[in-house]
Amino acid sequence: MAHAETHRTQRVGWLRAAVLGANDGVVSTASLIIGVAASDAAHTPVVTSGLAGLVAGAMSMAAGEYVSVSSQADTERADISRERQELHDDPLRELDELTAIYVGRGLEEQLARQVAEQLTSRDALAAHARDELGLTDTMSPRPVQAAVTSAITFAAGAAVPLGMAVPTRDGWLIVAVALTALLVLTALGALGAVAGGAPITRAVTRVVLWGALAMLFTAGVGATFGAIV
Repeated sequence: MAHAETHRTQRVGWLRAAVLGANDGVVSTASLIIGVAASDAAHTPVVTSGLAGLVAGAMSMAAGEYVSVSSQADTERADISRERQELHDDPLRELDELTAIYVGRGLEEQLARQVAEQLTSRDALAAHARDELGLTDTMSPRPVQAAVTSAITFAAGAAVPLGMAVPTRDGWLIVAVALTALLVLTALGALGAVAGGAPITRAVTRVVLWGALAMLFTAGVGATFGAIV
């Protein structure tokens, strides 16, 4: 019988990449724009820095996610290959190993043996991958999906403070960009919490807090070094 239920863990791969990408896009680009603006730079360099940050950040996120998730996938494939070889070399030992796992989870030894034998007869490698290594199709790493999702969501997040900076000038730019970024971070925190089934208040608080700190510190760096230069 097919398992028809849908669980939030099935979204964990793309959800993590999407939330991380969008948050990073908003925070890093807003902070960059605010830092440059705090140094008393002209409007054009401020906007240019934001645009450069959007492009560089999106590419960096894509590359970082692809390399990271690919490394995870390589490790999992190596573990699967090793498990396949062990099943070929000593199937009885592997059966004992699977039985011990089920005993450790609370089954009586005789029942655990029966379960291990049945699962082994059906698909031994899948049983060991799932119950010994903790690997499932749901949690399987997808490098390309993670890279594309991160790049797109970073660019989308970065476009918000950049879009606010373009028409805003003089002393209002920093305030406008900061407030816009905090509002978007609030929405992203709530959206991520709802999609992942987490408490909304906690998710929003940590996202907004760290975003505000990033913009504050960057503004301080811009003002300090701008005055020195």
